[in-house]
Amino acid sequence: MCEELTLRDTTRQIGSSKFPAANDPLGEILHQLRLDGSLYCRSTLFGDWSLAMPVLTGKMMFHIISHGQCWLTIEGEAPQLLKQGSLVLVPHGLGHSLCRDPGLEATPLFEAGIKQVSERYETLQMGEESEGELTELTCGLISFDQFAAKQLIQMLPPLIMLETLAQSKSRWLNASLDLIAAEARQLKPGGETIITHLADILVIQLIRHWLEESPEANQGWLGALRDKHLGIALRAIHHQPQKNWTVDSLARECGMSRSGFSAHFTSLVGNTVKNYLTHWRMNLAYQRLQKKSEPLIILAEEFGYSSEAAFSRAFKRVMGVSPSQIGSSLL
Repeated sequence: MCEELTLRDTTRQIGSSKFPAANDPLGEILHQLRLDGSLYCRSTLFGDWSLAMPVLTGKMMFHIISHGQCWLTIEGEAPQLLKQGSLVLVPHGLGHSLCRDPGLEATPLFEAGIKQVSERYETLQMGEESEGELTELTCGLISFDQFAAKQLIQMLPPLIMLETLAQSKSRWLNASLDLIAAEARQLKPGGETIITHLADILVIQLIRHWLEESPEANQGWLGALRDKHLGIALRAIHHQPQKNWTVDSLARECGMSRSGFSAHFTSLVGNTVKNYLTHWRMNLAYQRLQKKSEPLIILAEEFGYSSEAAFSRAFKRVMGVSPSQIGSSLL
């Protein structure tokens, strides 16, 4: 993955307080997904089979159907037939089932006889070749970081499927799926790294496909990112959270009156400008503190607070715990 920039590095690179409208306003958010391929499993399944996937809070799961077909069922959604070449993402870690037939009783995944090949790679076989048709799956469990990425993932639907693309896109998609399937079967040196990077690309492609095709992607926070005025204000907050932003200064950045900007922001984002700015700063600070313990006065200054006390009060109000409690957990 790309090396992360510090807040100071980012601020130096921007250099100016003016943020022109981006050609790809969601590109930065997709970049910040920084997926961490936690675990991959290649499954070889014969005849009648059914697997129950557990609830995995804070994780995403994806499934690639490399041979045969199966059904996916998830609570509140109609069963979905996944044909060979299908790619599906369960963004919120919801429990779900994969099965040859929806009427079959599901075996919990962790009781199905998974074999660990390495720290990040597992295999599973259910049934024998003589028992019926073959289904091959590659499944992945992915975690993610960054507050912006979490904002985006919260807005995704329970299930995202990709079955058909324009011919120009389907060629590279099919080639990527074939390469993942080949690497999963052969387990050559470096195969896990190849699978991890290709899977990251496929997951981001799935999310991008939803962003391009779904009407819901033009609403709320995502709609605000694409808005020609609010997008500028949001990028200003995201790039320079340490700056002394006010409703007036942000309204000037995006060329709107104070009242018009404030009303439009609240209507689309679902939060006031001041609350959004505070929550953004505190979540960034929380992520920093989770990685390493830092003097609170430094964090206070970097996130636009004149004193450690003011920063600590805002942090506890938003996060529910004091910043010192987060830092002490690392000791």
